Amino acid sequence: MCANFAKQGSSVATLSIFAIPMSTTFDWSMAEFSGAVTLGGLVGALISPKVGVIADRQGGGQILVVGSLVIGFSLILLSQTQSLIWFYVAYCLGRMAFVGPFQIAVTTAVANWFIHLRGRAMSFAALAHSLGLAAFPIIAFAVIELWDWRTGWLIIGALVLFVGVLPNLILMVQRPEDVGLQPKTVKWKHSNSSDERDNPDPERSLTRGEALRTRTFWLLVAFSAFIYPVQAGVSLHQAPHLIDRGISMGLAATAVSVFSLMSAVAGLVFGQLEARFGALRSLAGAALLMSIGAGIMLIVYDVSTAFLAACVFGTGIGGLLTLLPVAWANSFGRQNLGAIRGITLPVQIIAQAAGPLISGNLFDVTGDYHASLTLFAFFGICASILALVAVRQSALITR
Repeated sequence: MCANFAKQGSSVATLSIFAIPMSTTFDWSMAEFSGAVTLGGLVGALISPKVGVIADRQGGGQILVVGSLVIGFSLILLSQTQSLIWFYVAYCLGRMAFVGPFQIAVTTAVANWFIHLRGRAMSFAALAHSLGLAAFPIIAFAVIELWDWRTGWLIIGALVLFVGVLPNLILMVQRPEDVGLQPKTVKWKHSNSSDERDNPDPERSLTRGEALRTRTFWLLVAFSAFIYPVQAGVSLHQAPHLIDRGISMGLAATAVSVFSLMSAVAGLVFGQLEARFGALRSLAGAALLMSIGAGIMLIVYDVSTAFLAACVFGTGIGGLLTLLPVAWANSFGRQNLGAIRGITLPVQIIAQAAGPLISGNLFDVTGDYHASLTLFAFFGICASILALVAVRQSALITR
Protein backbone atom coordinates (compact mmCIF):
# COMPACT_ATOMS: atom_id res chain seq x y z
CA MET A 1 0.00 0.00 0.00
CA CYS A 2 2.89 2.38 0.74
CA ALA A 3 4.40 1.63 -2.66
CA ASN A 4 1.08 2.07 -4.45
CA PHE A 5 0.58 5.42 -2.72
CA ALA A 6 4.10 6.69 -3.39
CA LYS A 7 4.19 5.80 -7.09
CA GLN A 8 1.42 8.33 -7.81
CA GLY A 9 4.01 11.08 -7.73
CA SER A 10 4.72 10.02 -11.32
CA SER A 11 1.09 9.48 -12.35
CA VAL A 12 -0.57 11.28 -15.25
CA ALA A 13 -3.06 12.85 -12.80
CA THR A 14 -0.18 14.54 -10.96
CA LEU A 15 1.49 15.50 -14.23
CA SER A 16 -1.77 17.10 -15.43
CA ILE A 17 -1.43 19.77 -12.71
CA PHE A 18 1.95 20.74 -14.18
CA ALA A 19 0.65 20.78 -17.77
CA ILE A 20 -0.35 24.44 -17.94
CA PRO A 21 2.52 25.95 -15.86
CA MET A 22 5.26 24.03 -17.66
CA SER A 23 3.77 24.39 -21.14
CA THR A 24 3.37 28.13 -20.57
CA THR A 25 6.93 28.50 -19.26
CA PHE A 26 8.51 26.72 -22.24
CA ASP A 27 5.86 27.35 -24.91
CA TRP A 28 5.23 23.63 -25.49
CA SER A 29 2.18 22.24 -27.30
CA MET A 30 -0.04 19.68 -25.59
CA ALA A 31 1.20 17.01 -27.99
CA GLU A 32 4.82 17.76 -27.05
CA PHE A 33 3.96 17.67 -23.34
CA SER A 34 1.98 14.41 -23.66
CA GLY A 35 4.74 12.71 -25.61
CA ALA A 36 6.74 12.12 -22.42
CA VAL A 37 3.98 9.87 -21.08
CA THR A 38 3.96 7.89 -24.30
CA LEU A 39 7.72 7.45 -24.50
CA GLY A 40 8.03 6.51 -20.84
CA GLY A 41 5.30 3.92 -21.26
CA LEU A 42 7.06 2.35 -24.23
CA VAL A 43 10.32 2.02 -22.28
CA GLY A 44 8.37 0.46 -19.41
CA ALA A 45 6.85 -2.03 -21.83
CA LEU A 46 10.31 -3.18 -22.91
CA ILE A 47 11.44 -4.06 -19.38
CA SER A 48 8.17 -5.63 -18.15
CA PRO A 49 8.80 -9.25 -19.30
CA LYS A 50 12.10 -9.40 -17.41
CA VAL A 51 10.58 -7.75 -14.33
CA GLY A 52 7.81 -10.36 -14.28
CA VAL A 53 10.30 -13.22 -14.14
CA ILE A 54 12.24 -11.50 -11.34
CA ALA A 55 9.02 -10.99 -9.35
CA ASP A 56 8.25 -14.74 -9.49
CA ARG A 57 11.78 -15.77 -8.52
CA GLN A 58 12.88 -13.13 -6.00
CA GLY A 59 9.71 -11.38 -4.87
CA GLY A 60 8.41 -7.85 -5.21
CA GLY A 61 10.16 -6.13 -2.29
CA GLN A 62 13.38 -5.35 -4.13
CA ILE A 63 11.46 -4.25 -7.22
CA LEU A 64 9.35 -1.80 -5.20
CA VAL A 65 12.38 -0.33 -3.41
CA VAL A 66 14.30 0.25 -6.63
CA GLY A 67 11.17 1.53 -8.38
CA SER A 68 10.46 4.05 -5.61
CA LEU A 69 14.06 5.29 -5.74
CA VAL A 70 13.87 5.73 -9.51
CA ILE A 71 10.57 7.62 -9.36
CA GLY A 72 11.70 9.85 -6.50
CA PHE A 73 14.92 10.88 -8.23
CA SER A 74 13.15 11.39 -11.56
CA LEU A 75 10.77 13.89 -9.94
CA ILE A 76 13.70 15.75 -8.39
CA LEU A 77 15.30 15.89 -11.84
CA LEU A 78 12.06 17.34 -13.25
CA SER A 79 12.45 20.33 -10.94
CA GLN A 80 15.60 21.21 -12.92
CA THR A 81 13.94 21.11 -16.35
CA GLN A 82 15.32 23.64 -18.81
CA SER A 83 14.41 21.99 -22.12
CA LEU A 84 11.99 19.53 -23.67
CA ILE A 85 14.73 16.88 -23.93
CA TRP A 86 15.51 17.15 -20.20
CA PHE A 87 11.79 16.91 -19.42
CA TYR A 88 11.45 13.78 -21.55
CA VAL A 89 14.47 12.04 -20.02
CA ALA A 90 13.49 12.88 -16.42
CA TYR A 91 9.81 12.00 -16.71
CA CYS A 92 10.37 8.90 -18.84
CA LEU A 93 12.67 7.53 -16.13
CA GLY A 94 9.91 7.70 -13.53
CA ARG A 95 7.18 6.65 -15.92
CA MET A 96 9.18 3.56 -16.87
CA ALA A 97 9.21 2.44 -13.23
CA PHE A 98 5.57 3.42 -12.70
CA VAL A 99 3.97 1.43 -15.51
CA GLY A 100 5.90 -1.84 -15.36
CA PRO A 101 7.70 -2.85 -12.16
CA PHE A 102 5.15 -1.44 -9.72
CA GLN A 103 2.11 -3.08 -11.26
CA ILE A 104 3.77 -6.49 -11.48
CA ALA A 105 5.28 -6.38 -7.97
CA VAL A 106 2.17 -5.13 -6.14
CA THR A 107 -0.21 -7.44 -8.00
CA THR A 108 1.86 -10.58 -7.49
CA ALA A 109 2.50 -9.81 -3.81
CA VAL A 110 -1.20 -9.41 -2.97
CA ALA A 111 -2.20 -12.41 -5.12
CA ASN A 112 0.39 -14.58 -3.38
CA TRP A 113 -0.95 -13.80 0.08
CA PHE A 114 -4.66 -14.15 -0.72
CA ILE A 115 -6.77 -16.62 -2.66
CA HIS A 116 -9.99 -16.31 -0.67
CA LEU A 117 -11.06 -12.63 -0.44
CA ARG A 118 -8.47 -11.74 -3.07
CA GLY A 119 -10.73 -9.05 -4.50
CA ARG A 120 -11.14 -7.43 -1.09
CA ALA A 121 -7.39 -7.54 -0.44
CA MET A 122 -6.64 -6.07 -3.85
CA SER A 123 -9.16 -3.29 -3.15
CA PHE A 124 -7.02 -2.08 -0.24
CA ALA A 125 -3.97 -1.92 -2.49
CA ALA A 126 -6.11 0.02 -4.98
CA LEU A 127 -7.28 2.25 -2.11
CA ALA A 128 -3.69 3.33 -1.47
CA HIS A 129 -3.27 3.94 -5.22
CA SER A 130 -6.34 6.18 -5.27
CA LEU A 131 -5.39 8.05 -2.10
CA GLY A 132 -2.06 8.85 -3.74
CA LEU A 133 -3.91 10.04 -6.84
CA ALA A 134 -6.04 12.29 -4.64
CA ALA A 135 -3.20 13.64 -2.49
CA PHE A 136 -0.44 14.39 -4.98
CA PRO A 137 -2.42 16.70 -7.34
CA ILE A 138 -3.60 18.78 -4.35
CA ILE A 139 -0.06 18.92 -2.94
CA ALA A 140 1.28 19.90 -6.36
CA PHE A 141 -1.31 22.65 -6.79
CA ALA A 142 -0.73 24.03 -3.27
CA VAL A 143 3.05 24.17 -3.70
CA ILE A 144 2.78 25.71 -7.17
CA GLU A 145 0.45 28.40 -5.79
CA LEU A 146 2.74 29.13 -2.83
CA TRP A 147 6.07 28.92 -4.69
CA ASP A 148 6.40 27.52 -8.23
CA TRP A 149 6.24 24.31 -10.25
CA ARG A 150 9.93 23.52 -9.69
CA THR A 151 9.41 23.42 -5.93
CA GLY A 152 6.32 21.30 -6.54
CA TRP A 153 8.38 18.56 -8.19
CA LEU A 154 10.97 18.69 -5.36
CA ILE A 155 8.35 18.25 -2.62
CA ILE A 156 6.62 15.38 -4.42
CA GLY A 157 9.93 13.65 -5.09
CA ALA A 158 10.88 13.81 -1.42
CA LEU A 159 7.50 12.33 -0.38
CA VAL A 160 7.92 9.44 -2.83
CA LEU A 161 11.34 8.59 -1.43
CA PHE A 162 10.14 8.71 2.19
CA VAL A 163 6.90 6.73 1.79
CA GLY A 164 7.93 4.33 -0.95
CA VAL A 165 11.43 3.18 -0.05
CA LEU A 166 11.71 2.57 3.71
CA PRO A 167 8.60 0.40 4.36
CA ASN A 168 9.34 -1.91 1.44
CA LEU A 169 13.04 -2.11 2.27
CA ILE A 170 12.38 -3.16 5.87
CA LEU A 171 9.00 -4.94 5.99
CA MET A 172 8.07 -6.45 2.62
CA VAL A 173 7.50 -10.23 2.45
CA GLN A 174 6.62 -11.56 -1.00
CA ARG A 175 5.09 -14.97 -0.20
CA PRO A 176 3.49 -16.36 2.98
CA GLU A 177 5.57 -19.52 2.51
CA ASP A 178 8.68 -17.39 3.10
CA VAL A 179 7.68 -17.05 6.77
CA GLY A 180 6.13 -20.50 7.23
CA LEU A 181 2.53 -19.57 6.41
CA GLN A 182 -0.02 -20.49 3.74
CA PRO A 183 -2.09 -18.08 1.60
CA LYS A 184 -5.54 -17.08 2.83
CA THR A 185 -7.99 -19.65 1.42
CA VAL A 186 -11.59 -20.73 1.93
CA LYS A 187 -11.84 -23.13 4.85
CA TRP A 188 -13.13 -26.54 3.88
CA LYS A 189 -14.05 -29.61 5.89
CA HIS A 190 -11.23 -31.96 6.80
CA SER A 191 -10.73 -34.79 4.34
CA ASN A 192 -8.56 -37.90 4.54
CA SER A 193 -7.58 -37.41 0.91
CA SER A 194 -3.80 -37.50 0.62
CA ASP A 195 -4.06 -35.01 -2.24
CA GLU A 196 -5.59 -32.43 0.08
CA ARG A 197 -3.06 -33.10 2.82
CA ASP A 198 -0.12 -32.81 0.44
CA ASN A 199 -1.44 -29.80 -1.49
CA PRO A 200 -3.06 -27.25 0.84
CA ASP A 201 -3.16 -24.61 -1.90
CA PRO A 202 -6.52 -25.03 -3.71
CA GLU A 203 -5.52 -22.80 -6.60
CA ARG A 204 -4.23 -24.36 -9.82
CA SER A 205 -1.53 -22.23 -11.44
CA LEU A 206 -1.05 -22.22 -15.21
CA THR A 207 2.33 -21.75 -16.82
CA ARG A 208 2.87 -18.89 -19.23
CA GLY A 209 2.60 -21.27 -22.19
CA GLU A 210 -0.64 -22.77 -20.92
CA ALA A 211 -2.11 -19.32 -20.34
CA LEU A 212 -1.28 -18.26 -23.90
CA ARG A 213 -3.42 -21.10 -25.24
CA THR A 214 -6.61 -19.95 -23.49
CA ARG A 215 -9.31 -17.68 -24.86
CA THR A 216 -9.55 -15.82 -21.55
CA PHE A 217 -5.92 -14.68 -21.87
CA TRP A 218 -6.49 -12.99 -25.23
CA LEU A 219 -9.82 -11.47 -24.23
CA LEU A 220 -8.18 -9.89 -21.18
CA VAL A 221 -5.37 -8.60 -23.40
CA ALA A 222 -7.94 -7.07 -25.77
CA PHE A 223 -9.81 -5.58 -22.80
CA SER A 224 -6.60 -3.87 -21.67
CA ALA A 225 -5.95 -2.56 -25.19
CA PHE A 226 -9.33 -0.80 -25.23
CA ILE A 227 -9.69 0.44 -21.66
CA TYR A 228 -6.24 1.82 -20.87
CA PRO A 229 -6.21 4.57 -23.52
CA VAL A 230 -9.38 5.79 -21.79
CA GLN A 231 -7.80 5.64 -18.33
CA ALA A 232 -4.60 7.48 -19.23
CA GLY A 233 -5.97 9.80 -21.91
CA VAL A 234 -8.73 11.21 -19.72
CA SER A 235 -6.59 11.29 -16.55
CA LEU A 236 -3.80 13.39 -18.07
CA HIS A 237 -6.01 15.89 -19.88
CA GLN A 238 -8.91 16.26 -17.45
CA ALA A 239 -7.45 19.34 -15.74
CA PRO A 240 -6.58 21.15 -19.03
CA HIS A 241 -10.05 20.19 -20.38
CA LEU A 242 -11.81 21.69 -17.36
CA ILE A 243 -9.68 24.85 -17.54
CA ASP A 244 -10.52 25.05 -21.25
CA ARG A 245 -14.21 24.97 -20.28
CA GLY A 246 -13.76 28.05 -18.07
CA ILE A 247 -13.16 26.37 -14.71
CA SER A 248 -10.37 27.78 -12.53
CA MET A 249 -7.15 25.85 -11.97
CA GLY A 250 -7.94 25.45 -8.28
CA LEU A 251 -11.35 23.90 -8.96
CA ALA A 252 -9.87 21.76 -11.74
CA ALA A 253 -7.27 20.39 -9.30
CA THR A 254 -10.04 19.74 -6.77
CA ALA A 255 -12.03 17.85 -9.41
CA VAL A 256 -8.96 15.70 -10.13
CA SER A 257 -8.74 14.88 -6.43
CA VAL A 258 -12.48 14.14 -6.21
CA PHE A 259 -12.06 11.74 -9.11
CA SER A 260 -9.26 10.04 -7.17
CA LEU A 261 -11.21 9.88 -3.90
CA MET A 262 -14.17 8.32 -5.70
CA SER A 263 -11.75 5.82 -7.17
CA ALA A 264 -10.61 4.94 -3.64
CA VAL A 265 -14.15 4.42 -2.35
CA ALA A 266 -15.24 2.55 -5.46
CA GLY A 267 -12.27 0.19 -5.19
CA LEU A 268 -13.51 -1.00 -1.80
CA VAL A 269 -17.06 -1.40 -3.16
CA PHE A 270 -15.90 -3.35 -6.20
CA GLY A 271 -13.83 -5.56 -3.92
CA GLN A 272 -17.11 -6.64 -2.32
CA LEU A 273 -18.93 -6.94 -5.65
CA GLU A 274 -16.26 -9.30 -6.97
CA ALA A 275 -17.13 -11.87 -4.32
CA ARG A 276 -20.79 -11.75 -5.37
CA PHE A 277 -20.71 -11.31 -9.15
CA GLY A 278 -17.19 -12.37 -10.12
CA ALA A 279 -14.26 -10.31 -11.34
CA LEU A 280 -15.15 -10.23 -15.04
CA ARG A 281 -18.78 -9.15 -14.69
CA SER A 282 -17.81 -6.49 -12.19
CA LEU A 283 -14.99 -5.40 -14.50
CA ALA A 284 -17.52 -4.94 -17.32
CA GLY A 285 -19.50 -2.60 -15.09
CA ALA A 286 -16.37 -0.59 -14.25
CA ALA A 287 -15.53 -0.14 -17.95
CA LEU A 288 -19.08 1.01 -18.67
CA LEU A 289 -18.83 3.63 -15.92
CA MET A 290 -15.59 4.93 -17.43
CA SER A 291 -17.36 5.25 -20.78
CA ILE A 292 -20.24 7.15 -19.18
CA GLY A 293 -17.80 9.40 -17.30
CA ALA A 294 -15.99 10.30 -20.53
CA GLY A 295 -19.38 11.05 -22.09
CA ILE A 296 -20.33 13.39 -19.25
CA MET A 297 -17.04 15.24 -19.68
CA LEU A 298 -18.20 16.06 -23.19
CA ILE A 299 -21.01 18.21 -21.78
CA VAL A 300 -19.16 19.82 -18.85
CA TYR A 301 -20.28 23.45 -18.63
CA ASP A 302 -19.96 24.30 -14.93
CA VAL A 303 -18.45 23.06 -11.67
CA SER A 304 -21.34 20.70 -10.85
CA THR A 305 -21.08 18.76 -14.12
CA ALA A 306 -17.29 18.70 -13.79
CA PHE A 307 -17.59 17.05 -10.39
CA LEU A 308 -20.27 14.64 -11.66
CA ALA A 309 -17.99 13.54 -14.49
CA ALA A 310 -15.09 13.14 -12.04
CA CYS A 311 -17.22 11.02 -9.70
CA VAL A 312 -18.51 8.67 -12.39
CA PHE A 313 -15.17 8.27 -14.14
CA GLY A 314 -13.36 7.87 -10.82
CA THR A 315 -15.79 5.12 -9.80
CA GLY A 316 -14.98 3.21 -12.95
CA ILE A 317 -11.23 3.67 -12.43
CA GLY A 318 -11.56 2.26 -8.91
CA GLY A 319 -13.19 -0.87 -10.30
CA LEU A 320 -10.54 -1.25 -13.00
CA LEU A 321 -7.61 -0.91 -10.60
CA THR A 322 -9.11 -3.43 -8.19
CA LEU A 323 -10.57 -6.03 -10.52
CA LEU A 324 -8.23 -6.46 -13.48
CA PRO A 325 -5.35 -7.80 -11.32
CA VAL A 326 -7.87 -10.10 -9.62
CA ALA A 327 -9.15 -11.33 -12.98
CA TRP A 328 -5.61 -12.24 -14.06
CA ALA A 329 -4.81 -13.97 -10.77
CA ASN A 330 -8.12 -15.85 -10.58
CA SER A 331 -7.80 -17.02 -14.16
CA PHE A 332 -4.21 -18.25 -14.12
CA GLY A 333 -3.14 -18.72 -10.48
CA ARG A 334 -0.36 -17.14 -8.44
CA GLN A 335 2.73 -19.26 -9.08
CA ASN A 336 3.61 -17.85 -12.51
CA LEU A 337 1.56 -14.64 -12.30
CA GLY A 338 4.59 -12.36 -12.61
CA ALA A 339 5.75 -14.02 -15.83
CA ILE A 340 2.22 -13.92 -17.29
CA ARG A 341 1.72 -10.27 -16.37
CA GLY A 342 5.18 -9.49 -17.67
CA ILE A 343 4.22 -10.42 -21.22
CA THR A 344 0.75 -8.82 -21.03
CA LEU A 345 1.75 -5.52 -19.46
CA PRO A 346 3.41 -4.23 -22.65
CA VAL A 347 -0.04 -4.20 -24.29
CA GLN A 348 -1.49 -2.33 -21.31
CA ILE A 349 1.44 0.08 -21.19
CA ILE A 350 1.33 0.83 -24.92
CA ALA A 351 -2.42 1.41 -24.61
CA GLN A 352 -1.80 3.79 -21.70
CA ALA A 353 0.89 5.54 -23.70
CA ALA A 354 -1.43 5.92 -26.69
CA GLY A 355 -4.24 7.59 -24.71
CA PRO A 356 -2.48 10.88 -23.84
CA LEU A 357 -0.95 11.07 -27.32
CA ILE A 358 -4.39 10.67 -28.91
CA SER A 359 -5.82 13.38 -26.66
CA GLY A 360 -2.94 15.78 -27.20
CA ASN A 361 -2.85 15.45 -30.98
CA LEU A 362 -6.63 15.67 -31.41
CA PHE A 363 -6.62 18.78 -29.20
CA ASP A 364 -3.91 20.41 -31.32
CA VAL A 365 -5.85 19.60 -34.52
CA THR A 366 -9.40 20.44 -33.39
CA GLY A 367 -8.81 22.94 -30.60
CA ASP A 368 -10.75 21.00 -27.94
CA TYR A 369 -11.15 17.54 -26.39
CA HIS A 370 -14.54 16.67 -27.93
CA ALA A 371 -13.17 14.18 -30.49
CA SER A 372 -10.91 12.33 -28.03
CA LEU A 373 -13.59 12.07 -25.34
CA THR A 374 -16.07 10.69 -27.89
CA LEU A 375 -13.52 8.10 -28.98
CA PHE A 376 -12.74 7.16 -25.38
CA ALA A 377 -16.43 6.70 -24.56
CA PHE A 378 -16.67 4.25 -27.47
CA PHE A 379 -13.54 2.40 -26.32
CA GLY A 380 -15.08 1.98 -22.86
CA ILE A 381 -18.17 0.33 -24.32
CA CYS A 382 -16.02 -2.06 -26.37
CA ALA A 383 -14.01 -3.00 -23.27
CA SER A 384 -17.18 -3.67 -21.30
CA ILE A 385 -18.41 -6.07 -23.99
CA LEU A 386 -15.06 -7.90 -24.04
CA ALA A 387 -15.17 -8.42 -20.27
CA LEU A 388 -18.66 -9.90 -20.54
CA VAL A 389 -17.57 -12.26 -23.31
CA ALA A 390 -14.49 -13.47 -21.40
CA VAL A 391 -14.92 -16.83 -19.69
CA ARG A 392 -13.21 -17.23 -16.36
CA GLN A 393 -10.54 -19.93 -16.41
CA SER A 394 -11.09 -22.79 -13.96
CA ALA A 395 -8.11 -21.92 -11.76
CA LEU A 396 -9.79 -22.70 -8.45
CA ILE A 397 -10.22 -26.40 -7.70
CA THR A 398 -13.52 -26.96 -5.93
CA ARG A 399 -13.03 -28.77 -2.66
